[in-house]
Amino acid sequence: MRIPFELAETLAAVVDEGSLDAAARRLHVTPSAVSQRIKALEEQLGRVVLVRSKPVRATEAGAAVVRLARQLALLEHDALTELGADDEGGTLFSVPLAVNADSLGTWFLEPLARLAARHPVVFELHRDDQDFTAGLLESGSVMGAVTSRATPVAGCRVSTLGVMRYEAVATPDYVARWLPDGATRESLALAPLVDFDRRDDLQSRWLAAMDVDPVVPPRHYVPASNDFATAIKLGLGWGLLPGFQSSDELGDRRLVRLGGAPVDVPLHWQQWNLRSPLLDAIADELVAEGRRVL
Repeated sequence: MRIPFELAETLAAVVDEGSLDAAARRLHVTPSAVSQRIKALEEQLGRVVLVRSKPVRATEAGAAVVRLARQLALLEHDALTELGADDEGGTLFSVPLAVNADSLGTWFLEPLARLAARHPVVFELHRDDQDFTAGLLESGSVMGAVTSRATPVAGCRVSTLGVMRYEAVATPDYVARWLPDGATRESLALAPLVDFDRRDDLQSRWLAAMDVDPVVPPRHYVPASNDFATAIKLGLGWGLLPGFQSSDELGDRRLVRLGGAPVDVPLHWQQWNLRSPLLDAIADELVAEGRRVL
């Protein structure tokens, strides 16, 4: 059994774009041609590769084909680079990566800027919680990911970045209003907090360590890293911030610590286990920066 590259590439385009029509525009073919290619791929494999939902999504078998398509595209790019084709004004190669919001909002973009200055690439960033980014590697959606998962995803290799330490903080005015006697069980049960989204468990973990039922306190949801930090700094609620986002304010007491043990989140870099000069260059830059700042 063989998987023609054109068919795998078409499936990856459909998954990326979310529909057959959008993939057709990207590939400069008709929607009928895209549909025929997907049908031919499914007949050749004897398996369904695409769920025709809105947006479409790959099945487990389809995810394996999408991962193959991305790996082949990466190897093709490396070969063309070695042949000097990138010096002829060719199309920039798109590299999909996954990263957690706090890394994206603090240290992650600077090494990408350095990489883009040296390599003919653009980056497609997928933001997700560090506990879930590894799933994007498994599905073939990304080539590398910042993740809390230390065990390598199948077909990937892992490098330790460091630890992002979070402390519970709030403004002095907020503390005076909601926690006048300190961060007691009774006051924390009533004091509003800020969560990133409904999958963010950092505040819940800190509350549990303080012997407070995490489901009781009222919550604001602010699903962007810098805006999350701003909400806390404006006194909307208390929350856990890394040193990147709180050290200046703690220094001049625009923020104060609530006490309790900090929450440490180990971070790792995982990427496909391929011999790829481009992917290795990306890993070298990101791992070096992560280890420098974390």
